[in-house]
Amino acid sequence: MRISRLPLPDIVSPEQRSRMMAGIRGKDTKPEMVLRKGLHALGFRFRLHDRKLPGTPDLVFPKYRAVIFIHGCFWHGHDCHLFRLPGTRTEFWRSKIERNRAVDARTVPALRNSGWRIGTVWECAIRGRGRIPLETVLETCASWLKSDVAELEIRGSSERTVAEPLPS
Repeated sequence: MRISRLPLPDIVSPEQRSRMMAGIRGKDTKPEMVLRKGLHALGFRFRLHDRKLPGTPDLVFPKYRAVIFIHGCFWHGHDCHLFRLPGTRTEFWRSKIERNRAVDARTVPALRNSGWRIGTVWECAIRGRGRIPLETVLETCASWLKSDVAELEIRGSSERTVAEPLPS
């Protein structure tokens, strides 16, 4: 017997769903706040959301010539358990997420060409079933900031890599 997977109907009205989605933050998200608080407690000082830099990085560490993005897995289409393309308005969401990914793809080379080192911490590293202990995420970020490694990506533990500097 074949069971088809039809999209489930939304349990709220379109107007209510719109209000809910509009309330989702782009800045000061819980994963961002946790990482900011932890890195600050370790003695790191940073600027927030510097609009002068490509992509408006979440955390900017001028002393280390490094930036860190804290990416939401849904909004950036991450290949993890936290991302699932919605069953309704699929083309709208696909287009929106592809635009976010296109911005990410332009941002990294622009920052690199300006001499910045780039770190990305994915939401799945901080929350969800694949989360990594916060101390590990903070230690990895701290050691990367103090190093001269060009890029860092921290993903949830169920992913390919846990916390590994990318080759320069």
